[in-house]
Amino acid sequence: MGWIVAILSLFISTAALAQAALPPTPPGRVLAELLEALNTGDPAKAEAFDRTYRPRDPIAGMGPLREQTGGFELVKVEQSDATTLVAILREKAGDRFARLELGLSADAEPKLSRFKLDPVMPPAGLGAKRLPLADAVAALVKHQDEAAAADSFSGALLIAKDGKVVLEKAWGLADRERKLPVTVDTKFRIGSMNKMFTAVAVLQLVEAGKLGLDEPIGTYLSSYPSKDIAKKVTVRNLLTHTGGTGDIFGSEFDKNRLNLRTIDDYIALYGKRAPLFAPGAGQRYSNYGFILLGALIEKASGMSYEDYVRKNVFAPAGMMSTGSLPETEPVPGRSIGYLNQGGKLVPNTDTLPWRGTSAGGGYSTVGDLWRFAEALQAGKLVSKAMLDLATSTQFPMFGFGFAVVGEGNWKGFGHNGGAPGMSGDLHIFPRLGYVLVSLSNLDPPASTRPLEFIEARLPEAP
Repeated sequence: MGWIVAILSLFISTAALAQAALPPTPPGRVLAELLEALNTGDPAKAEAFDRTYRPRDPIAGMGPLREQTGGFELVKVEQSDATTLVAILREKAGDRFARLELGLSADAEPKLSRFKLDPVMPPAGLGAKRLPLADAVAALVKHQDEAAAADSFSGALLIAKDGKVVLEKAWGLADRERKLPVTVDTKFRIGSMNKMFTAVAVLQLVEAGKLGLDEPIGTYLSSYPSKDIAKKVTVRNLLTHTGGTGDIFGSEFDKNRLNLRTIDDYIALYGKRAPLFAPGAGQRYSNYGFILLGALIEKASGMSYEDYVRKNVFAPAGMMSTGSLPETEPVPGRSIGYLNQGGKLVPNTDTLPWRGTSAGGGYSTVGDLWRFAEALQAGKLVSKAMLDLATSTQFPMFGFGFAVVGEGNWKGFGHNGGAPGMSGDLHIFPRLGYVLVSLSNLDPPASTRPLEFIEARLPEAP
């Protein structure tokens, strides 16, 4: 949902795109250069843009954004003056729209003072035609047949309406060397989708009075190495990515990935770091923050993280094919992930952690994730009041461990997961009764594209 956590959109006609024109203003010229740099994928152009306009926050590192979107086309300009520009863009490779806000400084050689890119609903009248449910599902199957034939999708989809599965289908190969096909029961690595399970576990312990949302983590982790984090970062901060606790990926992880076997191992490696910013003063997606939530679950419950979620999340939801066993242990039906390496699909084995954690890296099936969504909405995991709180906007686009997006009947929640050779999405739209699940053993955004497609065509009536 978003481009970190992908969500809704619709198609736009090329005729409509032809009507959009950039204003002859300084921000208009900046946007023209930005689109040129992103759309061509030319590193030299991106670096030149950075040197001129944003040396402290370069777009040269936005290669993954281009890979996921195919670049952007201008749809319309909403606001324009001598120093600001607000425009609606549509990604070239799919159905999503975004609002881009640009602001220039008043310097003689202006720099970008504002750069904000957020997903938005499509402009009125420019979307694909909504279809009856059966027709929308048939269109999706055709779309995925074509994607699988082009080797751009390998995975499984589940579409449910009002508690009934209307599509559960698989495409592609779970093991390319042995030519084993994907089935609807194939287990896929789900990346950060595990964060939903972690959030639910934490909220269960909050409801049980064993954790407090506004308590600093040092209340429970008394020996935590960084006193600044222990005293200032709250449980709420961790759930909303506002604690400044940083990430785990990078050179340290690459050197130690096979030795990081427990939550305590992660804390030993990363626990001495100070906050990146004052807790609550900003937001930055933090995998390490969810490692710390795993530590809180273990401390408050007296159980290992894996045992707690198995007993209190997976079992009540009927999720019998979900887990995070070490990669060294054989798991029947677990697919091999394939990353794109120079245009060739190769196994992602050398990128995987020793096992999944409270931050991500486990495995599941489309059916289990649907059962999770149903159990969550039925009050089997947390109370309705707690779910409403967790899936309300606590910070832009985030609740407590869930992405919160959309508006009106399309207001929904869920999470995605993405890493080399794995891509997953769960989108839940309570007002319309839809649960949409997509899992793939290819790089992102393989799982996102089919959900964008179907969301653009599903009927809107509750």
